[in-house]
Amino acid sequence: MTESRYSERGERSHNGEHSERPRRYVSRPKFCQFCSDKNLVIDYKNVEMMSRYINETGKIRPRRQTGACAKHQRQIATAIKNARHIALLPFEGDFWSENN
Repeated sequence: MTESRYSERGERSHNGEHSERPRRYVSRPKFCQFCSDKNLVIDYKNVEMMSRYINETGKIRPRRQTGACAKHQRQIATAIKNARHIALLPFEGDFWSENN
């Protein structure tokens, strides 16, 4: 018989402790900041807040990245689209870069 039942796979050593392998990343549960703070208002004129919800290329970030609930994610998307139409936010990410 072998000394340890898990020694081939490296999961446990002969004294029952776990081996030294890197831990997996466990994400924290995301929560909607608009649901938790009722004073925050989604406004298309607030460019600083709206820019947090678009990526470098100008696309609207999805719910799984922003942590917003479905109701507020729809409101964010509408506000970003309104801000784009009156030229507060760019349609493309590199539009207002300083390299031009």
